[in-house]
Amino acid sequence: MKQLFLLLLVMTTLTSASPADENPFFKPFDTPHGTPPFDKIRIEHYEPAFDEAIRQHKVEIETIAANPFAPTFQNTIAAMEYSGEMLNRVSGVFFNLLSAESNDEMMAISQRVSPKLSEHSNNINLNKKLFERVKAVYDNRLASGLLPEQIRLVEHYYEQFENSGATLSDEDKETYRKLSMELSKATLEFGQNNLKETNRFEMLLTDESELAGLPASVRDAAAAKAKAKGKEGWMFDLSAPSYIGFMKYSTRRDLREKLYMAYNTKSVMGGEFDNRANVQKIVNLRLQIAKLLGYPNYAAYALKNRMAKNETGVYNLLGQLAKAYGETARREVKEVEAFAARLEGKPFDIQPWDWSFYSDKLKDERFDLNDEMTRPYFELENVKKGVFGLATDLYGLTFVKNPNTPVYHPEVEAFDVMDANGDFLAVLFTDFHPREGKRSGAWMSSFKSQFVKNGIDSRPHITIVMNFTRPTETAPALLTFDEVETFLHEFGHALHGMLAKSTYESLSGTSVYRDFVELPSQIMENWLVEKEYLDKFAFHYQTGERMPAVLVQKIIDAANYNTGYLTYRQLSFGYLDMAWHTLENPFEGDVRQFEQEAMRSVQLLPVVPEACMSTSFGHIFSGGYAAGYYSYKWAEVLDADAFAAFKENGIFDRKTAHSFRVNILERGNTEDPMTLYKRFRGHEPTIDALLERNGVKQ
Repeated sequence: MKQLFLLLLVMTTLTSASPADENPFFKPFDTPHGTPPFDKIRIEHYEPAFDEAIRQHKVEIETIAANPFAPTFQNTIAAMEYSGEMLNRVSGVFFNLLSAESNDEMMAISQRVSPKLSEHSNNINLNKKLFERVKAVYDNRLASGLLPEQIRLVEHYYEQFENSGATLSDEDKETYRKLSMELSKATLEFGQNNLKETNRFEMLLTDESELAGLPASVRDAAAAKAKAKGKEGWMFDLSAPSYIGFMKYSTRRDLREKLYMAYNTKSVMGGEFDNRANVQKIVNLRLQIAKLLGYPNYAAYALKNRMAKNETGVYNLLGQLAKAYGETARREVKEVEAFAARLEGKPFDIQPWDWSFYSDKLKDERFDLNDEMTRPYFELENVKKGVFGLATDLYGLTFVKNPNTPVYHPEVEAFDVMDANGDFLAVLFTDFHPREGKRSGAWMSSFKSQFVKNGIDSRPHITIVMNFTRPTETAPALLTFDEVETFLHEFGHALHGMLAKSTYESLSGTSVYRDFVELPSQIMENWLVEKEYLDKFAFHYQTGERMPAVLVQKIIDAANYNTGYLTYRQLSFGYLDMAWHTLENPFEGDVRQFEQEAMRSVQLLPVVPEACMSTSFGHIFSGGYAAGYYSYKWAEVLDADAFAAFKENGIFDRKTAHSFRVNILERGNTEDPMTLYKRFRGHEPTIDALLERNGVKQ
């Protein structure tokens, strides 16, 4: 037995050297701070690298499982934690670029690689000998003299095995293996259909009368988009800046309806990119997996390791908020309807494609405020200084652009992030504008997370990706208020990753409970309605003048405009997510009808029969938010309560910021999140601070 163990150990050493010398994935990256050498990585490198990385990791895992010595934390749990280095390296690059800089070839590779990765993962989680070793360490964890973080890691691995079918019979393990591979393929196909469907739609306008109501910034962006496609006129598509700008300003109701229908019928109108079958397949596969593991539905399975604990906890939150905001939300809709009728001079039944237009006009009338008034003060370079500067004010961080760090697209920038004492903390990549190969939305991710190995603190490589307004031929990139808020949100996630201070990567940074991960991001948005903060960076891009005090006050006054409507919109997504994942029998119905019923209790605008969100709801069907979309509202309760501490002590108070850093941002998943939160705040949160912030409760 010991001879076999030594043989496997030798094989691991010998086979780590690969004949593919030119493939940059086959050895640690030789770049500043070990970031990916994007300038050397070619598309043909990925598949050979995945194959070799899986092979190497397989040998490492077999070595751990075959170890003849009694299982300990070091020879089992820590050994697993530090295995798979090459696989982490390849996956970190490939799957980030699959979202941010994709193409048909990348998508094809993902379809071939995904089943291999699922099989490899199943081979680990369903390895009987390996699980026996993990269980032995788990059963003895409290009597082994382990540190709290080590105990947390043992529990993490045990639960991972348990949740992945390790305790099942041999027959059920094979069933689990088959279901999980099918699920992996279906979620991947869902996301790719959504991207292709989004990219396929274009609305080219050639008559200037069709641009009625659109400000110069929106027109210029549309003209630049058309020119980039080699076409004459003004092009609008389903990317966020294009879609939102048109829906908010266009007086052409017929074109607003056309664009709305294109956006809200993605992957539901038939054809090769229709996702209805994938929705059914995904929810049914998740249900089968949950029942196989002994749970009544997928939500019960997924919520076990969340702050909400179970579906009762989620529905209690959604119900509390629906009750608290209901009167406000219904009043806001009536006010916009009355305003539209007054503007049109006749009774007006507001439709979903009218909402952005009329609600923005009412906001302009009520507060004398719209995006075009603030946009000149939110020039992207100034906003970057403001966002980075907030981290300087709170935590003493500095951001130094490093032109020697390779990037995956010319628009991407790389920054060395330094701590207050001059120590290197992280590399931050920023990617701001829409491209065909980039999926919609905004997100933070990492090419490498933080961990400590052999006494060396390996610092993270973090990326934030957005789809913000592009510069035009006549103006730099001028952001909307919402885009600046999104930047702050994703930057909050980035801080969570960059300030991580854990020993083990599995517990580091954003590897926390899904309903805790949004606290560090959402709290950052609070500063944007503080005059003291806006005065630091909101300068006119032409004159350099600070945003006038009267305009700052308008932003503050309008901060809670339509807060009820927006809350109900988020609640509708939460209810839809929970409806799909509390099913206890296989779904065989109509996706649209199911969705409409799930959202009915918080529906404020008329239902459009053809529309369907589920078929493009990437968060829950191809992202990590299944039975977890409620977490945005859960974290909003946390962030309102947490920011109250800054309001009490000063919004740039270093002592409060230090407490938030050491108790929340640095700790990752090394302790229970409520324990960490109470250590920072001194008490458990309630919805009161959120209601007060939104003006719903005095």
